[in-house]
Amino acid sequence: MFPVRFTILGSGTSAGVPVIGCGCTVCTSSDPRDQRTRSGACVEYVDREGSPRVVLIDTSPDLRFQALRHRLSRCDAILFTHHHVDHVFGLDEVRRFNAMMEAPIDIYAEPHTLENLQRVYRHIFESHRNVNPSFVATLIPKLIEPQRALDLHGLRFTPLRLMHGRLPIVGFRIDRTGPSETIDAHDPLPLAYCTDVSSIPPETWPALSGLKTLFLDALRYRHHPTHFTVDQAIESAQRIGAAQTWLVHMTHDIMHKDLETQLPERIRLSYDGLSVGRLL
Repeated sequence: MFPVRFTILGSGTSAGVPVIGCGCTVCTSSDPRDQRTRSGACVEYVDREGSPRVVLIDTSPDLRFQALRHRLSRCDAILFTHHHVDHVFGLDEVRRFNAMMEAPIDIYAEPHTLENLQRVYRHIFESHRNVNPSFVATLIPKLIEPQRALDLHGLRFTPLRLMHGRLPIVGFRIDRTGPSETIDAHDPLPLAYCTDVSSIPPETWPALSGLKTLFLDALRYRHHPTHFTVDQAIESAQRIGAAQTWLVHMTHDIMHKDLETQLPERIRLSYDGLSVGRLL
């Protein structure tokens, strides 16, 4: 058994918090938990052969800052939930990981997400067409589909079908591939990361059972057509019944200290830099 650490690189929505030009109480808050970069996460662990591993979930426009803040020096794989700008527009930054590791990076996405990545990042995926030779990321695209698990260096990542308004996207469930017993009280697995959710299809609910840790979208208090509200997230979290749920992807409608005190037991607000689990 090996230790695992899961870190929220960014806990904010597409505009981030503070929002440009906004003087609301959250955007001007001095609480660092109210300063939310765009959404993303990483999984850090040491595999059974003793090699360090880092798997990114999404590449937000703030990835460079997030990687520097958390001193990330490698990336073994990237899992994409969907193709929206706030989840993919940091992809160009991963070329630095290529340079440090002297190796390509496997990226995993559904077909429509990969098609959009290839369209936006032609200079990466069709680098032979670039007018000048340039320093671009070296990526190996691989297709995924819901409920079909990927084994990456000793951890199992299972894509979960979620709905983001009318757009089908995926979240990810993370399990160990070995014995089911936990390494210690700090072990965060099994864990599910489900951002940008407005509904959970019937076939996905069974895959959310038995979780120790859940990260779940909770955009704001008011209705939104493509995201859970705080109340909807709480209702879903209580139905799922994870040992600990952390709400993610919040707008500047939510002040951390105000909502944190009102949440039910075992449900809390995440924030940039939150880590669950630990590396020994």
